[in-house]
Amino acid sequence: MTSFTDYILPILVTIIIAFGAIKGLNVFDIFLDGAKSGFKTVLGITPALIALIVAVNMLKSSGGLNVISDFFSPLSDLLKIPKEVTPLAILSPISGSGAISMFESILKDHGPDSFIGRCASIMMGSTETTFYAITLYYGSCNIKNTRHTLPAAICADLVSFIFSAIAVKIFLY
Repeated sequence: MTSFTDYILPILVTIIIAFGAIKGLNVFDIFLDGAKSGFKTVLGITPALIALIVAVNMLKSSGGLNVISDFFSPLSDLLKIPKEVTPLAILSPISGSGAISMFESILKDHGPDSFIGRCASIMMGSTETTFYAITLYYGSCNIKNTRHTLPAAICADLVSFIFSAIAVKIFLY
């Protein structure tokens, strides 16, 4: 059975084409110019994205993620963050796909209704792939100096990690 949502995209495209035709614009040429611009943007950010993907895979494959997690375990114990979600907290700002695979592993091992599973769920819902977003958005505009963006984003991620455990304790346990 089809719903209205199945027709939203075709309706939107039709409206855009009709609007361009009414305005007397050559919609196809404008589309081609936009596609060329998009292709240039993709080519511009590809090296940074490849470097990010390689770094994340090296971190996971080499065991570096476990070493970093062990290093931060005293801090996570102090903040009452389960040590099982520490790798997720480390990976989440770097890689969305890496964080999702780590999240799936946590849910499989501990269950979605456990304290650990709920902390991981709130972390996944309240954090951003900070380094990916900065690489993508600043890279597409050729901005080299991110100024205060990175420290502010990392601070927001840390607050999200800390308060995920606090929120689960207050509201769910």
